[in-house]
Amino acid sequence: MSFVDIDGTVFHVREEGPPGAPALLLLHSLGTTMEIWAPQLPALARQYRVIRMDLRGHGLSGATPGDYSMAMLAADAVAVLDALGVAQAHVAGVSIGGRLSLELAASYPARVLSIIPCDTSFISGPPERWITRMEGVKSGGMAAVQDAVMANWVVDPSLPSSRALLRMLLRTDPMGYLGCSAALRDATMPGPITCPTTVVVGEADPSSPVAKSREIAEAIAGAKLVIIPHASHIPNFEAAEAVTAAVLGHLAGLYAMGAEAGMAVRRAVLGHAHVDRSEANLTAMDAPFRDFILEGVWGRVWTRPGLSRHQRSLITLSMLAALGLDEEFKLHIRATANTGVTPAEISEALLHVASYAGVPKANHALKLVKEILQ
Repeated sequence: MSFVDIDGTVFHVREEGPPGAPALLLLHSLGTTMEIWAPQLPALARQYRVIRMDLRGHGLSGATPGDYSMAMLAADAVAVLDALGVAQAHVAGVSIGGRLSLELAASYPARVLSIIPCDTSFISGPPERWITRMEGVKSGGMAAVQDAVMANWVVDPSLPSSRALLRMLLRTDPMGYLGCSAALRDATMPGPITCPTTVVVGEADPSSPVAKSREIAEAIAGAKLVIIPHASHIPNFEAAEAVTAAVLGHLAGLYAMGAEAGMAVRRAVLGHAHVDRSEANLTAMDAPFRDFILEGVWGRVWTRPGLSRHQRSLITLSMLAALGLDEEFKLHIRATANTGVTPAEISEALLHVASYAGVPKANHALKLVKEILQ
C-alpha cells in the first residue's frame, strides 16, 4: 500500500506484480473502490505490473470540494503514473473508470499503450440523470440513491459480492461522489483514439447498455467488442472469470511471439545497455545463433503468458546455478534489477539448488550473488 500526494490531495495506490513487467492501470467505477478488481488481480499480477488507485473522493483517496471534470480525473491518473515512474501503461476501467480510459487515450496518447473500457459510454446519459442523482445525495446522503444504483450494478443483489458493493457505495464520501458525478454530467466526446482497444460490456447492463459499447468499438479503428453474458454494469464479481479472460485476452494479443517480441523482452529483462553492447559486437558468425535465441527463447518462451517474467527469471537463475554456468548466471543476477526478483527469493531458490543439484554448486552461486549485489 502506498499514498501519493498530488497537489495536496492524497491518493491511495497499490502495486502488485513484477516491477519489470508491462504496467496495467486499473480504474474503478463511481461509488466503489479499487477492490472491485480484486477477483482479477491474482491472474493479472502474474504477468503484469498492476497498478490500482482509488479515484479522487473514493476509498482512501482524498476528496476536494466542487465539480470534477474528466480532464481533472485523467490528470490524477497520469500524476499517479508519474509518481510511480511509469512512462506508459495499459488502462482498464469500469463505468467512470472506463470513460477515463477513453479520456486518457485521447488526451495522453503517448502514455497509453492500450485500453479496455468496460461498461461505459462516450456520454453517460442526459445531464438531467446526473442532476437528479446529485440532488438525492445532497439531500439524503449515499443511502438516498442506493436502490437506483444497485438496480444498475448487479443481476443478483442477494449475492455476498453484491452486498459488498453496496457497502462500498454507502461508505463513499458524498463530496467525491458528487464531484465525479459532475464529471459524468459534463462529459463531452473525447478526441480521436488510436491505441489498441477492447470494449467489454455486461449483456444485461441497463446503465451503459451494449449499444453504447458497440458505439465505442465502431468509433475506434480495429477495436474489439466483448459481451459478457448474464452480467450487468459491474461484472467484476458476478462474472469474474469472464472479465479476467477478456482483459488477459486483450493483453495477450498485443504481445505476439517472434523475433521482434523477443527483442523487446530481452531488452526489458537484460537492460538496454547490455543488449546494445551485444548487438554492437555481433558478427556474421554469431548472428544466426543470436537470431535463434531471440526468436526461440526470448520470443517464444519468455513471451508466453503462463508465467510472469519474475517467475521465469527465478527459474532461469536456479537452472543456471545448478548447471554451473557462471557467466550466464551473473548476467541474470544483474537482470533481477529489471525482473523484480529479490535477494531473499534468490536465497530461497539456492536452497532448492543445494537440495537437488548439490551444496557445492549452490554455495558457489551464492558467492557470485553476493559479489554482484554488493
